[in-house]
Amino acid sequence: MGPLLRRTWAPQGRTPRLLQRSRHREKVSIAAAFWWAPRPRRRLGLYYETLRDGYYNNERMAGFLERLMRELPGRALVVWDGGNMHKGDPIRDLVTRVAPRLHLERLPAYAPMLNPVEPVWSWLKHSRLANYPPPDTATSERRIHRELESIRSDQDFLRSMWQASDLPLPATLHL
Repeated sequence: MGPLLRRTWAPQGRTPRLLQRSRHREKVSIAAAFWWAPRPRRRLGLYYETLRDGYYNNERMAGFLERLMRELPGRALVVWDGGNMHKGDPIRDLVTRVAPRLHLERLPAYAPMLNPVEPVWSWLKHSRLANYPPPDTATSERRIHRELESIRSDQDFLRSMWQASDLPLPATLHL
């Protein structure tokens, strides 16, 4: 809940102050996925969920993927890292249950630069939420939703986020 502190402008002699609560463990966790549809309109999309005062384990990630699959028609390829929340029985059970619609590919170890969602996290944290001390998790969650909703349908912005990663943009999305 503590803000990422960044430089800012202020009148000379009036140092800005950020008031925040301390010694608390409240947090908002976020799971997100880029999706792209080659037909009919060659579009990128962003699907996300938040979780207040919790973390994404493999059971919650399986639920996230299941809800993502309900949103997307057709087949899906998920490219993600080798984190513990991306492994285990709940994930294997989901893949078996929805096969052949879902295929999982693992990124190489220690390669966050290949994950196109990483630039979104950087933009959110270092730009939109910098110097922002929310009073509680509900307020923080609302702000995160507002920021992510603002980019969900912005094709130029989503393309720029994808291109900020080292993962090549699918050829069908080059216009």
